[in-house]
Amino acid sequence: MTESDIDAVAAVRVRGWQKAYTGLMPQSYLDGLSVQEDAERRREFFSRGLGDVVNLVAEDGTGEVVGWSCFGPYRDRDLPPGDAELYALYVHPSLLGTGIGRALLDETRRRVAERGFPHLRLWVLEGNGRARRFYERAGFVTDGGAETYKVDGAAVPEVRYTLRLLA
Repeated sequence: MTESDIDAVAAVRVRGWQKAYTGLMPQSYLDGLSVQEDAERRREFFSRGLGDVVNLVAEDGTGEVVGWSCFGPYRDRDLPPGDAELYALYVHPSLLGTGIGRALLDETRRRVAERGFPHLRLWVLEGNGRARRFYERAGFVTDGGAETYKVDGAAVPEVRYTLRLLA
């Protein structure tokens, strides 16, 4: 991902949230998401430097960004350090089921393993059956991690998945 991809990535992310999380988060929150605000946050992040965070994009044949993934070191303190975390993986909603997400996940997994991380972890909304099936088909398993956060006063439970990369 380059800085010139930020607007397209923000659109994929926001539209992805609005599609994937309908019924799982308050609709008023989803309706209030702004591609412009998301892009501004990403520009600020880019301006500070990416550090250990890697952003990947998938493009169609015309060079348009149609998917995005982001990974780096595992952030929570509930486990010993040393693992990687898939922070985000989104595909334009009109292209779900076309293999773009799988290609992004495969490239993410390859790059994470290349960096020597033994595990790749991620968080999924508990009620997001489509995403859970996607990650389970890719070999991820729930590992008992669970947490709930609030979105506009509503509880949103998440479960953690883990993929072992190194023997």
